Amino acid sequence: MVEAVQDAGVVVTGAGGGIGAALARRFAAEGARVVVNDLDAGRARAVAEEIGGIAVPGDAATVVEPAREALGGTVDVYCANAGVASGGSEAAGEAVWAQAWDVNVMAHVRAAHALLPDWLERGTGRFVSTVSAAGLLTMIGAAPYSVTKHGAYAFAEWLSLTYRHRGIKVHAICPQGVRTDMLDATGSAGDLVLKPTAIEPGDVADALFKGIAEDRFLILPHAEVAGYYQLRAADPDRWLTNMNHLQRKWEDAE
Repeated sequence: MVEAVQDAGVVVTGAGGGIGAALARRFAAEGARVVVNDLDAGRARAVAEEIGGIAVPGDAATVVEPAREALGGTVDVYCANAGVASGGSEAAGEAVWAQAWDVNVMAHVRAAHALLPDWLERGTGRFVSTVSAAGLLTMIGAAPYSVTKHGAYAFAEWLSLTYRHRGIKVHAICPQGVRTDMLDATGSAGDLVLKPTAIEPGDVADALFKGIAEDRFLILPHAEVAGYYQLRAADPDRWLTNMNHLQRKWEDAE
């Protein structure tokens, strides 16, 4: 058991399935009181009933206050997990870009804005951002997703460097492929890049709890991502050339 989350009031957005449901299950198993949030009310209620949690369905951007009330006044851990896997190039429509920005970045900003006054007053709080390896690297065929996941990572990083001395813990989870509906939606690009090394949602939850126990910001459920990230930083042109080879392979297969 991780002492830091026992009896904590936890909110997990996008928790009706996939990574979010796995996180909700793990927090509940560790003794936390869990609010399960999802746009799909039926799925939220099903997971909440399974784990003995509280379903608060609806838009993740507006969940903080009802979740706080459901938990008796205090949110200790907030998992900004809801996301959209928007594919397409720079030519993706304005609505696609706007939705990706709103869900993958601004929902995190709005949640932090609502949570931080209480957390800073108490000198404690934990913000968990489900980003993606795409937020550290990129993803072929998915400009809106890649760009906004970079934004989600940057915001989590900014939160950590700004508030860690005031008791705020931040974790950025950056997996590659995870066997969820979102992975299936990535199509042929996901088949090429993500599915060969895809892991289970529970593996992501395990990686997060290991990171919490070790007090680490960056959570890499796929250990090889660290090497890719180092190569990207050390030799950007070589890294981009390698990624372009993947792009061309994908185009040739289409």
